[in-house]
Amino acid sequence: MIEVERLTKTYGDARGIDDITFSVGKGEILGFLGPNGAGKTTTMRILTCFMSASSGSAKVAGYDIFEDSLKVRSKIGYLPETVPLYTDMQVPVYLKFVAGLKDVPWKKINHKVAEVMEQVGLTHMAHKFIGELSKGYRQRVGLAQALVNDPEVLILDEPTIGLDPKQIVEIRSLIKGLGGGRTIMLSSHILPEVSMLCERVIIIDEGKIKAMDTPDNLMSRLHAAGRVQARIDGPKEKVLKALREIGGAKKVDVVSDSGATSMYVVEFADGKAGAHLIPRAVTSGGWDLHELTPMRLSLEDIFIRIVTEEEIKQ
Repeated sequence: MIEVERLTKTYGDARGIDDITFSVGKGEILGFLGPNGAGKTTTMRILTCFMSASSGSAKVAGYDIFEDSLKVRSKIGYLPETVPLYTDMQVPVYLKFVAGLKDVPWKKINHKVAEVMEQVGLTHMAHKFIGELSKGYRQRVGLAQALVNDPEVLILDEPTIGLDPKQIVEIRSLIKGLGGGRTIMLSSHILPEVSMLCERVIIIDEGKIKAMDTPDNLMSRLHAAGRVQARIDGPKEKVLKALREIGGAKKVDVVSDSGATSMYVVEFADGKAGAHLIPRAVTSGGWDLHELTPMRLSLEDIFIRIVTEEEIKQ
């Protein structure tokens, strides 16, 4: 549903995005992950025909963003980072206004507005002016305006930014429920959000795509960092010394300490090559090994390693 080929946007000598290529399949929820200023919003503005690209090509729902921009706009719903709401309008009045702008047939506007208000949990706010709504409910209005033309593609730029924890959970749940038949492209720098909502992740930094895969596959690819968790019963200082002397051990930390038994995390420079040496080191010291478990990297670990240009081992 979204095809991007070598897309570039320049601002004078600076590049907002630099030669990026990716695709999003029908019904897929794609996470677009990166730090502030990475190029997420620039990419989304180009795909929604809000801004032009300097070079490259892109299609949304089969239509070229340069040659058929009106067709593209009719197929998408866009929730920008800052939603352009008219605070002096009542919620249904605003949504009817947006529906008209999006060429929803006038005979269907009332039904469609009522439908999307129910879908995003706004029906009980029908009498309210937008200026009276909380930040969370304004975000729901933003989602409703993106959905009112029943789009095939939803492009959501930082949809939970500025919300409190309860509101974040509510908006995530709404977005998850919008999947299925729709293609959703979601930008965020909130890592748990991406891992909970998205089937595939693109990590972008300084306008370049650094990685593109499922969260699980990214974790597997970076699992070669070789972190092992070991619970050992023995004198902490001596155990630490023995673990640090294991060949290939790059870093050893104590993550919990309860009496004589402590939990250690050992990271090896060359994958898990030295993990098998831990039992030998423990028994040589005369201590007891209660647990030895390989650790998976979190999406946060992956993000930090990629944007700081640490090597991804295939």
